[in-house]
Amino acid sequence: MSSQETLDLFNNNHRWGDLDDWNRAAVSLHAEGPLHRVEAEGFDPFTAVIDHAAVLDIERQPELFTNGPEPVLVNRNSIENRGLEIKTLIHMDAPEHGDYRRLTNDWFKPASVRRLNDRLAELSGQALATLEAADGACDFATEIALPYPLQVILNILGLPESDYPRMLQLTQELFGGEDPDLQREPPSPEVQNRIVGDFFTYFTGLSSERRAKPTDDLASVIANGQIGGEALPDLETLGYYIIIATAGHDTTSSAMAGGMQALIENPDQFELLKAKPELLNNAVEEMIRWTAPVRHFMRTATADTEIAGHKIKKGEWLYLSYKAANLDPKVFDDPLRFDIERSNADRNISFGFGVHFCLGAQLARNEIRSLFGTLIPRIESIALDGPPSTMKTTFVGGHKTLPIRYTLSS
Repeated sequence: MSSQETLDLFNNNHRWGDLDDWNRAAVSLHAEGPLHRVEAEGFDPFTAVIDHAAVLDIERQPELFTNGPEPVLVNRNSIENRGLEIKTLIHMDAPEHGDYRRLTNDWFKPASVRRLNDRLAELSGQALATLEAADGACDFATEIALPYPLQVILNILGLPESDYPRMLQLTQELFGGEDPDLQREPPSPEVQNRIVGDFFTYFTGLSSERRAKPTDDLASVIANGQIGGEALPDLETLGYYIIIATAGHDTTSSAMAGGMQALIENPDQFELLKAKPELLNNAVEEMIRWTAPVRHFMRTATADTEIAGHKIKKGEWLYLSYKAANLDPKVFDDPLRFDIERSNADRNISFGFGVHFCLGAQLARNEIRSLFGTLIPRIESIALDGPPSTMKTTFVGGHKTLPIRYTLSS
């Protein structure tokens, strides 16, 4: 591939609207090497890292490869004319990153996550009730996959259910700004500022409430959190709310919808999962490998070094393609095959690795496991009821629609 073609693969939002085509192109790129230098008009030069081992090597060295100053691929014009910046965990490096992560780490440890199992079972039952009421046809993405994890994470934050639709809209506008169907208006710094401003207004009010009357929810932890004996600055507080409220549901819903489409398009795997429910845990790992909703992060080298036999210069910008790494044929045999019996499906790196490993990974796994563990035994047959659509976004994305028709056992 030429430099422009490689850039197009990673940063043309329309390419992400056809994930099957994207996956095939990524596998082809693996044959050309583990790292790919990209120099294209409008972008600072960067190196795309698609090799699974190379991504892990970089993630193991957070001091050598930092999140800052730019953790997401954007063009030069967007950098120079950006609006109000949100500072979240993905923008932070040590020691700041560790300090902020520890504020909420206990909420996402296995023991804490297990306390949510009853709530997950309840929501899975509600999802099944939705299928029962829909009389054999529904949009799985919008009616099941989107509301389920949204209710989980906003319940953890302690937000009232009446505010869920507002949070869903703001999340889709924030992550879906490149997609014509999801953006509030054509993207611009002014539009981004208005979206962030709406988040700021909402969460500033929430913080005031939780500081005056703390409760036992995660919003109270954030509102009253301190670093070095000092209260969190306003932008960092806002960023914490946003990363929990948005990343905590958007990515999981994408894995749920993408996992269901994979089962539909591979009926042998659907039947295998029905026949062998003990494969559910591994099936969830394969769904996560297959979907990789967080498509990339950027890292910046702080010194001259070498990765996968390639010399990396100090200051070089590196694009870590988690989705392409999950399709590395050196690690995953026949990577374009969806296989719930894949022996190493759990080697996927959809949640990142090392100190930046996703806080909510165990919660996401439990949600997906609970949903499919409830639905699959009751679904007798299932098929697409029209073409699905996926978000035309380059950073985080998944399904916009997944129309299905199905029959349920009594």
